[in-house]
Amino acid sequence: MIGLKLDDRDLKILSILSREGRLPKADLAKRVNLSPTPLWERLKRLEKAGVIRGYSADISLKNVTSHIEVFVTIELENHRAESFQTFERTIKQHDEIVACWAIGGGFDYVLQVVTKDIDSYQRLVDTLLDGKIRLARYYTYVVTKPVKLRGAPPLRRLLGVPSGDEPADMDAK
Repeated sequence: MIGLKLDDRDLKILSILSREGRLPKADLAKRVNLSPTPLWERLKRLEKAGVIRGYSADISLKNVTSHIEVFVTIELENHRAESFQTFERTIKQHDEIVACWAIGGGFDYVLQVVTKDIDSYQRLVDTLLDGKIRLARYYTYVVTKPVKLRGAPPLRRLLGVPSGDEPADMDAK
């Protein structure tokens, strides 16, 4: 929610949570120099405003099962609103498509796919090609190793808030 005033403690709370997810409120309160009740009130305010959308676990799939991760660029045959809506409804039906971004430029979408193997990926693509979404072209990029995974957004930089004399990673464990 643009316009919500965030103070230094809010920014620190968001920074810690975006890196570490859900941790005990007492630990988080201690790290931001608050008692648990004021921390709880801040969390509820941030959740209600839609700033905190949820909490999740960072699962190491390689420690659970074999899998492949694929990024796919997609270009649709035509660019009518109905075509985009049909595509977006269709990809939401496939659990293997874990993320999708509409993009500007040469392609219309980028998909992130996590599936068991190349065969199951190809079956997904065949399903998409047989469907009503009418792909003009797609390009597949198999992930060979993660180099940098999603990190905490640079909130202070995005908001133009000076970091002061604090070290950049002062709230890291």
